Amino acid sequence: MKKLLKRLFRHLFTTRHTARQAFPASTLKAIQDKIAEGERAHRAEARMIVESSLSLEAVLTHVTSRQRAQELFAHYRVWDTEENIGVLLYVNLADHQVEIITDRAVGRAISAAEWQAVCHTMTREFANGTFHDSTLAALDKLNGLLTEHFPDKDGKRNELTDRPLML
Repeated sequence: MKKLLKRLFRHLFTTRHTARQAFPASTLKAIQDKIAEGERAHRAEARMIVESSLSLEAVLTHVTSRQRAQELFAHYRVWDTEENIGVLLYVNLADHQVEIITDRAVGRAISAAEWQAVCHTMTREFANGTFHDSTLAALDKLNGLLTEHFPDKDGKRNELTDRPLML
């Protein structure tokens, strides 16, 4: 019960304002540019969603950041790419969690340990309030993995927006 109350308070007090302080417009633009840069080198489609907190109902029903990321992966149709190579980078600020959800082809090609290293690049620095640089460093790692496994040879079209989404 104590753990649930602690989580509930974190979600109640982590607001959209908190998210905008962590990810101001200049950081969102840099993220968008980094995703676009990567997608010129690989065929995969990357999408980033930052959520300040979950709803009261989600917290009380013990929805995890991973479950929420999976829900958003489906809702925003990150899976809906021609080659099944969509990747969602999800940040939940209240839970201090970063999740990566991948489509089938990406999931078979890149190991969970490699994705954990990308997540760790972000979370290690988030604790210090370094959101801008750590997110861009993580996107560099993500783009490197995708370029290694899914290099773009033919100049594919962009299937998903590169713009990060703030919820």
